[in-house]
Amino acid sequence: MSLCACCCSCGPKMPALQLLFLACLVWGLEARTAQLRKANDRSGRCQYTFTVASPTESSCPGEDQAMSAIQDLQRDSSVQHAELVSAKARLSSLESLLHQLSLGQATGTKEAQEGLQGQLGALRRERDQLETQTRDLEVAYNNLLQDKSALEEEKRQLEQENEDLARRLEGSSQEVARLRRSQCPSTQHSPQDMLPGSREVSQWNLDTLAFQELKSELTEVPASQILKGSPSGQPRSKEGDKGCGELVWVGEPVTLRTAETITGKYGVWMRDPKPTRPYTQETTWRIDTVGTGIRQVFEYSLISQFEQGYPSKVYVLPQALESTGAVVYAGSLYFQGAESRTVFRYELNTELVKAEKEIPGAGYHGQFPYAWGGYTDIDLAVDESGLWVIYSTEEAKGAIVLSRLNPENLELERTWETNIRKQSVANAFVICGTLYTVSSYSSAQATVNFAYDTGTEVSKALSIPFQNRYKYSSMIDYNPLERKLFAWDNFNMVTYDIKLSEM
Repeated sequence: MSLCACCCSCGPKMPALQLLFLACLVWGLEARTAQLRKANDRSGRCQYTFTVASPTESSCPGEDQAMSAIQDLQRDSSVQHAELVSAKARLSSLESLLHQLSLGQATGTKEAQEGLQGQLGALRRERDQLETQTRDLEVAYNNLLQDKSALEEEKRQLEQENEDLARRLEGSSQEVARLRRSQCPSTQHSPQDMLPGSREVSQWNLDTLAFQELKSELTEVPASQILKGSPSGQPRSKEGDKGCGELVWVGEPVTLRTAETITGKYGVWMRDPKPTRPYTQETTWRIDTVGTGIRQVFEYSLISQFEQGYPSKVYVLPQALESTGAVVYAGSLYFQGAESRTVFRYELNTELVKAEKEIPGAGYHGQFPYAWGGYTDIDLAVDESGLWVIYSTEEAKGAIVLSRLNPENLELERTWETNIRKQSVANAFVICGTLYTVSSYSSAQATVNFAYDTGTEVSKALSIPFQNRYKYSSMIDYNPLERKLFAWDNFNMVTYDIKLSEM
C-alpha cells in the first residue's frame, strides 16, 4: 500500500503547523492506515511526518513513470486542444455559412425567380414553335390529301383510258381479221362504209380512231386493182389532165434539190399556181424551218437556179413564221406567225404585210400538229378553187377542221369539221375541194388513207400507195397548175405526179 507522507516543520509558525496537522488528520481519516512520525531534519529543525496509504495505487510510481504519465496527460491535453480548435473552426465556418445564407436568401429568391421566368419564356417559345410546326404539318397533310385525291382521279382516268385502249385494240384486231378475209374495197363505197359527215362531229365516237390508225398501217394495194389501167400500166383521168376528179394514183418521187445544211432537215418549198408579174410559173420559193426565229425566204427565178442552189433574192419577213404550212398564191406568201394562231398575207412584190387574221379557236405551237410534229398545227393549202387552211380546235376534239379563206383579207368563207383525227395522220393536202391525208411520214411505203369531200361532207377510207423515199416527209402540198404534189422529205425537195378520175 502506498503511503502519502505529510511533513510539518516545528517552528515559530504554529498556526501553519496546526493546519497541516489537521489536514493530515483529515487525510488519515480517509485512509485505512495512517502513521505519524516526529524527527529533526539535518538542520536540527523538528519535522512531523504523516504517512497515509493510497486507496487506488498499489505502489508509488517512480520518477520515470511519473514523467511518462505527465507526457501522456500532455498528449491527451494537446489532442483535446486540437479537437477543440477544430471544433471551434467548424463552428466558425458554420456560423459564417449561416450568415451568408441568411444574407443571400432574398437575393437567391430573386435569381431563382429570374431563372424560372427564363425557363417559362423558353417553354412558351417551344410551345409557339410546336404550334407553328403543327399548323405546317396540317397544311402539308391537307396538301397530301389533295394530291392523293388528284392521283386517285388521274388513276381512275388512266384506268378508263386503259379500258378504252383495250376495247380499241380488240376492235382493231377484229378489223384486221375482217380486212384479211375481204378483198380490197373498190373506189365506190356503199353507204355502210362511209363515215359520218361533218354535221355529226359532236356525236363522233372517239373509238373509231383505232380504225383510222389501222388504215394507216395497211399494206398498199396497187391502183391497177382499183381502176382499169392503160396499156402502160398507169391510170389516166377520164376527164383529161385539166379536169377535176378524185385522186386515184400517186407516182414515185422525183428529187429536184437536196438541202446543204442541217437547217434543211425539214422545210417548205413552193411555186405560185396563179403567178402574177414579175413572177412566172418557174419562180420557186424555199424556207428552211429548222430552228426558231425563222424569217428568211429564198427566191429562185428559174428552176435551174433552184436545182443548183443559187437564189436570186432573199426576203426577210417582218414576222417570224412557224411550221411547214406556208404557200404562195397570186403573188403573196401566206404563213402562220410563230407561236400564234394568226395567218399573215405577205405581198412579195412590195414586201409588205397586206392582211392578217386569227383563226378562231385554232390550236397552235404543238397543240394539234400532224403526227411528225414540227408545230404543224396550222397548214395552208391551195387547190383549183383557191386558198384553204387545215387545223383543229378543242371543240372539234382534235379532228381536222378545214376552212376556205378569202385570199385578199383572209376572212373565213366557210368551214367544215371532219372526223379524221389530225394527230393520227402525217400530212394533208387539198385537191378539187377534197381533203386527203397521208398515213405515215417515215414509212417508205405509206398510203393516202383518207379523203373528205367538202361537196358531199362525207369522208371515206382510201389506200393509195405513197412513197416516203427518204423516210421523213415534213411537208406535202398540191400545185393545181402543175398537177403535182410538192414534198420535203428529209433534206430532199421532191415532186409526185398524180392522176385523177371522175368523182
